[in-house]
Amino acid sequence: MKNLKVLLSLILVIVMVGAFAGCSDGTNNADANSNVEQNNNQSNNENNDKDVNDEEELSGTVTISGSTSVEPVGIGIAEEFMAFNPNVIVTYEGLGSSAGITNGNERVTNIGATSRGLRDNEKEFGLVEAVVAYDGIALITHPDNPIEDLTREDVQKIYLGEATNWSEFGGNDEEIVVVSREAGSGTRGAFEEIVDFEDQLTSNAIIAEGNGNVQSTVAENPQSIGYVSFTYINDTVKPVPIAGALPTVENVQNESYTIARPFIMVYHEDNLNDVSKAYMEFALSNEGQKIVEEVGAIPVN
Repeated sequence: MKNLKVLLSLILVIVMVGAFAGCSDGTNNADANSNVEQNNNQSNNENNDKDVNDEEELSGTVTISGSTSVEPVGIGIAEEFMAFNPNVIVTYEGLGSSAGITNGNERVTNIGATSRGLRDNEKEFGLVEAVVAYDGIALITHPDNPIEDLTREDVQKIYLGEATNWSEFGGNDEEIVVVSREAGSGTRGAFEEIVDFEDQLTSNAIIAEGNGNVQSTVAENPQSIGYVSFTYINDTVKPVPIAGALPTVENVQNESYTIARPFIMVYHEDNLNDVSKAYMEFALSNEGQKIVEEVGAIPVN
């Protein structure tokens, strides 16, 4: 009987030892599995972070050419875009609207910039047109010129050569010096279309290439009149109200000042690389439109 008790005691000890060993192995296995899972999760997170960073890092070049009127907007957006993307280079060459449309169509540059709408023959190119801003065309004269206001009809007569003396509009008895842009200029095309004297510019006009040259020419002659984008108005010239409305952003938006036009980026979809697509998206984003406003143009949204 005593031997039976001893035997049962030994069996019980063996069973308990086995159970304890099993529990210990289970705990160790669970810990091992947990460590493996944590390591896998950490590795996956690192890979995911790497993928996100790879997607966010842009690099490459965007080439733009075209309107000198669009240039301050295009460059302003480009500078901010490059600040966000230090591995990106955006170039802008001011060649005029017609050249920009041609270069965009012939894929000389990724994007063409124009400050006029496409003509009928240009619409056949199949270009995408994206309005990135609006601009008013301002009539300017010398700060010493006493003229205070003109109507659109007055401006038409001046640029047709039908009115040649400032006294006809309440100004000094002095000959009007007419300053205009070069042929092919988007600003000139838009101005002539809006004022309604297309291809009938007076032969006495001084031709200046680019907004900057118009501005400096007018600033040097008290009897001169010219037209520029809003972004080129400064204290060296005086903006002339049209029918009582000064050329301002607010007056374009409320339609009291009507000599205005769109700034358009044109391109073939298959000629945009990833960086160019990102540039266009940025141009129309809230951040891009803030830049449009900061450089003196009128945002589209």
